[in-house]
Amino acid sequence: MTTADHEPDIICTDHLSRSFKKIAALRDIDLGVQRGEIFGLVGPDGAGKTTMLRLLAAVMTPTSGRVTVAGHDSVKDAEEIRAHVGYLPQKFSLYGDLSVRENLEFYADIFGVHGAERERRFEQVLSFAHMSSITDRRAKQLSGGMQKKLGLACTLIHRPEVLLLDEPTTGVDPVSRREFWDLLTELHIQGTTIVVSTPYMDEAERCSRIGLLFKGQLIECGTPREIKALVKGQVVEFHPDRLEAARALLARQPGVLEIQVYGTLLHVFVEDAARVWPRLPALLSDAGIQIDSVRLIHPRMEEAFISLIRGLQRDT
Repeated sequence: MTTADHEPDIICTDHLSRSFKKIAALRDIDLGVQRGEIFGLVGPDGAGKTTMLRLLAAVMTPTSGRVTVAGHDSVKDAEEIRAHVGYLPQKFSLYGDLSVRENLEFYADIFGVHGAERERRFEQVLSFAHMSSITDRRAKQLSGGMQKKLGLACTLIHRPEVLLLDEPTTGVDPVSRREFWDLLTELHIQGTTIVVSTPYMDEAERCSRIGLLFKGQLIECGTPREIKALVKGQVVEFHPDRLEAARALLARQPGVLEIQVYGTLLHVFVEDAARVWPRLPALLSDAGIQIDSVRLIHPRMEEAFISLIRGLQRDT
């Protein structure tokens, strides 16, 4: 897969597989990530997202197949790849007793950033992460969101072409998540290639393209619009007063493909809304179930993700 001007993909995998003893964590993955895009990896727990990122970061070797990053082979040129990549694992090794600046100095030493350039990069990443005023604060005194930003700043100290981020916003508050993604968007605008795994479907919506991993296989790959278009049928949203009774009744009706529950709402997937929808409200009313509202909606990434995963689970 290449960009419009036929520039080679900056990340390529060719029949990539990785097993742990007899367990296949990844199976036969062919993937190309274009230079400058944000590529999202989504999938349920155990799908292989972390293993995939470790292979791309050249901190793990494939059982079979091949990974190249910026033209370098992950096995033959592992050290070269690490010079091009910034890798932020789920549990990034910040040192709690060290200050913000001391953590940056530690990672600058690791990546061989010295002299006047070192100070320039400190200023850049601290300003970028909005941490210039707290350089003397110990890392363990930072909030979870600020620790994530410091981890990102440390990862950026050697100006990597590629960022690999493993669920970077898990466990932080919604405001910090939004601020972190604002930083990623700025990096994206500047041309950094970003591969990020996330359990949050609103974050997946912000990616250029998405890869759906399921049981170690890359099941689908495309833009958020393309992934949502894979959902079978149309979605009708009901707000009934008796949720479980409504769900049980609707699930038995011809033309109803699937039902998902969101709080007090039912999202009902139907084969043909024009044909099926008109008879459902009357059916509920006859059963003594009141409906506060009913409307046709476009499936979000969350509905698409759940529907695709359920379909795969039924087929396996």
